Amino acid sequence: MGETIKLIGEIFLLIGSFSLMTAAVGLLRMPDVYNRVQTGTKASTLGALMSFVGLAMMSFDHWQETNWVGRFLVLVIFILLTNPVSSHVLMRAAYAMKIPLSKLTSVDKLKEDINNKVLEEPKDE
Repeated sequence: MGETIKLIGEIFLLIGSFSLMTAAVGLLRMPDVYNRVQTGTKASTLGALMSFVGLAMMSFDHWQETNWVGRFLVLVIFILLTNPVSSHVLMRAAYAMKIPLSKLTSVDKLKEDINNKVLEEPKDE
């Protein structure tokens, strides 16, 4: 049973490593800051979650001694809560600074919401 859990943990680590690698490649290939933030956030969140779940499963045999499983779960919850919020704040800040969208971007929902008075336009300070 212990070896099976460790093997599953190693598979989760491989999936997490692959996801983090694709995040790095995506950061280099995306055309503008908005796509880079989105790609980096989604892939790094998945990569970190898979890595921490894999590490928790690999340390499952020693959970009574060190309580690592609980620590990894706290990290997973922290990442799930903070990564989307931080990427949202970064994108809104970039939009407020009027960093241009890529020429390939066809839809700008934030501009539509501002034009429809759903949101206020960012103020220059």
